[in-house]
Amino acid sequence: MQILQKVALVLTIIGAINWGLIGIFDFNLVDSIFGTASIISRIIYSLVGIAGLINIGLLFTEFKEGK
Repeated sequence: MQILQKVALVLTIIGAINWGLIGIFDFNLVDSIFGTASIISRIIYSLVGIAGLINIGLLFTEFKEGK
């Protein structure tokens, strides 16, 4: 896997965990760390969204067993 896809996958996982926290506990980790609607929060949300788009390519990648 390329470095860009690995970084994108990590960001996507972070976003998924944040959404899980929102859904289960009504707690937004990103907003609680960086502030609601702050520029840093918006950058993080944008990066997670871009990472999700990059990871669409994983849907079309064949994985070999044992690697």
